[in-house]
Amino acid sequence: MSAADQSVRAAPGTPDAAADSGSQHAAGTPRAAWLSSRQISAVTVVVLIVAWAVAARLQLVSPVFLPSPAAVAQKFVTVATDGSSNATLLEHTLASLHRMLAALLLAIVTAIPVGILTGMNRVAQAIVDPLIEFYRPIPPLAYLPLIVIWCGIGEPSKVLLIWLAIFAPLAIATQQGVKRVKPGRVRGARALGASSWQIVRYVVIPSAAPDVLTGIRIGLGVGWSVLVAAELIAATRGLGFMIQSAGQFLETDVVIMGIIVIALIAATIEWGLRRVQKALVPWDGHA
Repeated sequence: MSAADQSVRAAPGTPDAAADSGSQHAAGTPRAAWLSSRQISAVTVVVLIVAWAVAARLQLVSPVFLPSPAAVAQKFVTVATDGSSNATLLEHTLASLHRMLAALLLAIVTAIPVGILTGMNRVAQAIVDPLIEFYRPIPPLAYLPLIVIWCGIGEPSKVLLIWLAIFAPLAIATQQGVKRVKPGRVRGARALGASSWQIVRYVVIPSAAPDVLTGIRIGLGVGWSVLVAAELIAATRGLGFMIQSAGQFLETDVVIMGIIVIALIAATIEWGLRRVQKALVPWDGHA
């Protein structure tokens, strides 16, 4: 075959070239490419539930330690209607959500200004960073007794414990977001006569917003993990309290049901925050 024939055969747009490129693309495509990420996640969950049901059915583990999915579902209905630990599932959920949202709002009005200040001011960062880094690695249960001594066993101590867990990641994320603001934008705003407040309002906050919202998401995840510890403080309602009370009486089905409820609520909030982040900062990753 001549060189001219080879060039014609390999020329773009010809049927042979299209077939060759299509075959190469098909060969390089993974087998699971036809499955979406959501479908893969759904299959994973189904497989786990089936494995759990089979293990319970074959009694590979005692039902005291691993009740079946059907028993957990039945307990969900029972607790929702008749209650557990002197309250229904809705009452326990609302009590936990009230504490979590109160701590989140308190963290937003305190951690975000602190993060902006430390991100823009070297002296403020030098003052605040050691305080955050001192308590951030400490497990909440370590300073729980101190909070009880200072604030008593009422609601403030529970909210304070969750707030401390959310404050650090939110303040750090805000600080990093402020530091990533492009200096050219700040100089441009000043050249146009913008005041310090206007620079913060129209340049710094929009630029740092993606990091702030990411910090809120991370803080909420940490806050949910601290919720159970917070509701150990003489609580009478709450998902953490319900789980702890059920664990003392070996009600494993209630414990697993409570864990699933917390996971579903946390996943729903995470999903909502991702949608809010896309709506509020559509420029993230594009500017």
